Amino acid sequence: MDTQEAPAESLPGSKISDLIAAAQELRKPFVSLEFFPPRTVAGVVNLRERIQRLKRVAPFFIDFTWGAGGNTADLTLDLVLEAKLEHGLEPNMHLTCTNMPVLKIDNALQACREHGVRNIVALRGDPPAGENQWLASEGGFKCALDLVHYIRQQHGDFFCVSVAGYPEGHPDRIRQRKGGLDALSEAERARCSVSPGTGEVYVCSDKDFEVELAYLKAKCEAGADVIITQMFFDASVYGRFVAECRRVGITQPIVPGIMPINAYGGFQRMTSFCRTRVPPNLLARIEVNKDNEAAIKEIGLDYGEQMCRELLQLGAPGLHFYTLNLEKVTVGILRRMGLAGDYDEPPTEDTAQMLDMIKSG
Repeated sequence: MDTQEAPAESLPGSKISDLIAAAQELRKPFVSLEFFPPRTVAGVVNLRERIQRLKRVAPFFIDFTWGAGGNTADLTLDLVLEAKLEHGLEPNMHLTCTNMPVLKIDNALQACREHGVRNIVALRGDPPAGENQWLASEGGFKCALDLVHYIRQQHGDFFCVSVAGYPEGHPDRIRQRKGGLDALSEAERARCSVSPGTGEVYVCSDKDFEVELAYLKAKCEAGADVIITQMFFDASVYGRFVAECRRVGITQPIVPGIMPINAYGGFQRMTSFCRTRVPPNLLARIEVNKDNEAAIKEIGLDYGEQMCRELLQLGAPGLHFYTLNLEKVTVGILRRMGLAGDYDEPPTEDTAQMLDMIKSG
């Protein structure tokens, strides 16, 4: 589609990059929230009710993820439009390369333009369920860089394009290091993870980390406006990542992605899957309380508040929460930080939404 022939936009929204720039001028941190399209009817009902409540937090924007191959495309777009038209929120729609032919990409971007949605997160995406290796679809895009290039080629600067950043290195490049901690450089030791019990050390090597930085810079040079990081649990990892990005000439705002600790099982699965670094004191406290659901949530509140305060001290422009469609711990952290807006309702129990999250894989 030629940029000049793009359809007229209705109710054009704001670009996240402009909102962030304005907040930085005021030295005021912002809050943003991410959700995924549920797979059950009950989950969708719960999420819609949750968004209705959480809009009182006054998030700068809210993300909605996109299933592999666009398998949640209709629901994702419905949620995006509801957020914009019914709630007055600024949506940021994920778009992935996984099993996505160019026509599907075109249709998704055209739908966004037609409804004035101006924010896209360009991602490679995870392999489809049941597959371990990511493969590009025939005639499709191979990586997020291809997608950024294509969006700019077809739509000029209409969209604010966000991309992912990996403070510890992309999980595909995090590998076991023989020789343990003694075999690591100072920089590697600061971002490595150690498996509980086995003591195995996993790290993105300095060489691979430079490759990661070069790729991120290429995405920015192709037209990415904002970087949103993968989750982490050590604020110093974020600080080092920002410094390394600036060293190689990346100037875009780098928003820290925060995954609140809601439950032991979910925390264990996510950190194991991503090989995420977990500070020893946090891990010890979690392991001691792993069978106490209330205690784990309290740890999530305490540690979440501590890490968020450290991130803002490190100069983070705002705080982006991977909510997992949950509410209690995220709102609790924001209340402690004085960033909950006029949210004045007691957070509801997350049990139903947690069950839906488990069903969604």
